[in-house]
Amino acid sequence: MKTLEQRLESLGAERLRGMRRGLEKESLRSQPDGKLALTPHPAALGSALTHPHITTDYSESQLELITGVHASVESCLAELTEIHQFTLRSLQAQGGAAGEEMLWASSMPCGLPTDETIPLGRYGSSNVGRAKSVYRMGLGHRYGRRMQTISGIHYNWSLPGVDNQGYFALIRNFRRHAFLLLTLFGASPALCSTFVEGRQHELQPLGSSGTLHMPHGTSLRMGRLGYQSDAQSSLAVSYNSLEGYAASLHDALTRPWPAYETVGIRNPGGDYNQLATTLLQIENEFYGTIRPKRVIHQGERPLHALRERGVEYIEVRLMDLNPFEAIGIDAATLRFLDVFLLHCLLSDSPPDTPEEIRELAHNQHLTAARGREPGLHLLRGGSEVALQDWGLEILDQLAPIADHLDALHGGASHREAVAAARAALLSPDTLPSARVLAATRQQHGSSFIDFVRTRSRAIRQQLLDLPWNAQQQSRYVDMAVRSLAAQQAIEAADSMPFEVYRQEYVSPARLMPRSVVAQAA
Repeated sequence: MKTLEQRLESLGAERLRGMRRGLEKESLRSQPDGKLALTPHPAALGSALTHPHITTDYSESQLELITGVHASVESCLAELTEIHQFTLRSLQAQGGAAGEEMLWASSMPCGLPTDETIPLGRYGSSNVGRAKSVYRMGLGHRYGRRMQTISGIHYNWSLPGVDNQGYFALIRNFRRHAFLLLTLFGASPALCSTFVEGRQHELQPLGSSGTLHMPHGTSLRMGRLGYQSDAQSSLAVSYNSLEGYAASLHDALTRPWPAYETVGIRNPGGDYNQLATTLLQIENEFYGTIRPKRVIHQGERPLHALRERGVEYIEVRLMDLNPFEAIGIDAATLRFLDVFLLHCLLSDSPPDTPEEIRELAHNQHLTAARGREPGLHLLRGGSEVALQDWGLEILDQLAPIADHLDALHGGASHREAVAAARAALLSPDTLPSARVLAATRQQHGSSFIDFVRTRSRAIRQQLLDLPWNAQQQSRYVDMAVRSLAAQQAIEAADSMPFEVYRQEYVSPARLMPRSVVAQAA
């Protein structure tokens, strides 16, 4: 059997140079006082439905900034920076109180109003736009609106010549070793008490400012207070093959769920509550640390696209926004992810089992809540292993991959990224989650809101001060104008009643590959 180094060598320089990446970064729009901005999505940013780079996620107040596909880390970060610049300049140009809005620099939300006051994303009057809003209404009914205001940064990654089997092997190893990323890059150990109002939690007060925290927490966003539900915890999705994964997802998308049947599709007044009463309304509702993905055709269901054409790239979903970085993430982190993902791809990846899936959930929750706790142990194959020891084992295995990438690209940036990770793991006080708590305590009177508001304001000014020319402004204004025209064209072309559209969209037949549908016909 080939060693990891031999497998790396056999990839060849051309394939490694073909590595591609992109970023999707969510941020809440916040007021200067640290409360949620309740203004509509600014018209100057274009259509949230059709703009290629600027949209909204759950809430009308939650921006999502999306890069294209990039051959280098530097060009990817440069584009995300540019999108931030245009966004902040457009917010500033609104004038008045709206002109002072900032992008909240933390994954855990700013001061939130009552649950029902958090505005849902609005995408116009077309069927596809209405479906997006109804889906968000359903998420609110199912999980509460507060939970949907958490923000993260997603890393989309691909390598030429990797087949479905290879990507699923990568995903299994990623899930096994995700604790290391949560420890190294988690940056959400504290939150504002408005987030957990009325919910049970294990958080401890930090001072008397309405801040709650876990003393050794790394990423509350990825823990029990994050994207969790009794319904989804009943899913034990296996990643042993595309077929098995697709079957698990298909079941969740077609299985009626009693609590959601009680909510119903519509309320007595005729307004829509949700898209469907099944365990999942649509594929995106399934929350995982990593997803197999495929670019979809217009109107196509993501599961159909995967079954029809296979995995095209993976989406890493567990990265917190780093409030110490202007755009939430830096080059060293992306280079570390590149090395880490190659390790996941090239290492032996035995099939997962129901027992291992339970262990991984345990490890995730434990790391999120207590990842910096001295001597913390995780589960591996039924036995306990120290988190730090396991992490150091993985980092040792990353070193030759980092060396190989540096030899290919020149310099020492990958090696330095892995070395920095090792140093941080050995000195937990230097990890982002520890730095967040230290800064909150020492400089902001133990107030999470004050810490993040100060960072958000400084980042806003830092990005507004960067060079910006008329050509850049013209290009982004043109994109916004074209996106608004594209939305109008979609609305003008609609002829189908929304209820017919909804029923057709959630139809189980839309999830199947064409060959199966043809046979059934």
